[in-house]
Amino acid sequence: MLPVTPASTLWRDLRDEVRQHYRGGRILVAVDGEDGAGKTVFADNLAAVFAEDGSAVFRASIDGFHRPRAERYVRGRTSPEGYYRDSYDYATFRRVLVDPFRGGATADAGFQLAVFDVDRDEPVASEWVTAPRDAVLIVDGIFLHRPELRGIWHWSVWLDAPLDIRYERMARRDGTDPDPAAASNRRYRDGMELYLRDADPRRAAAAIVDNTDPAAPVRVFRDSC
Repeated sequence: MLPVTPASTLWRDLRDEVRQHYRGGRILVAVDGEDGAGKTVFADNLAAVFAEDGSAVFRASIDGFHRPRAERYVRGRTSPEGYYRDSYDYATFRRVLVDPFRGGATADAGFQLAVFDVDRDEPVASEWVTAPRDAVLIVDGIFLHRPELRGIWHWSVWLDAPLDIRYERMARRDGTDPDPAAASNRRYRDGMELYLRDADPRRAAAAIVDNTDPAAPVRVFRDSC
């Protein structure tokens, strides 16, 4: 069990909010946010607090469903539209993960948590996983509130963090330029703007969290945004 901290208290509050609406069955939770918002770590910790009550919890990332490089860059290596439109294979994501997880009425209904290794630019070996009838799947990643995915989630969270902090995090993680205005960041910065205009994910999410300090994330309510 995670120790009691400001962060774990929030994660447990969010878990309890989900459980108020969904006591059992297969539950899909999305952790969305802009690049560098801290989605993966937040989702890992949310999964940990779900597991505290004995739930069967599974973790996936939309990054495990990238398209091959040739498809991702078909509009050009620096295209913001390509970043938003072409990064991920949503049809496969739904076919091998979302649909079988949601519809799995028996323990032998299999699903895949990832299909592609973006660093190697090649598919991963098929690994089918099973789950009990009562289970939680937490998916992290960008663009999870886009219109074609909007209806698949039972509950979702949007993570906020200031622009400069997010780009500093990405620079430490990926070796990218920490300046958000750098030309090398245009694809990602402007691609995210396309998503924000297209999907309005902050409004679509069930909860908004200010993740400026991951050790002390804060729930934000829309009337104070």
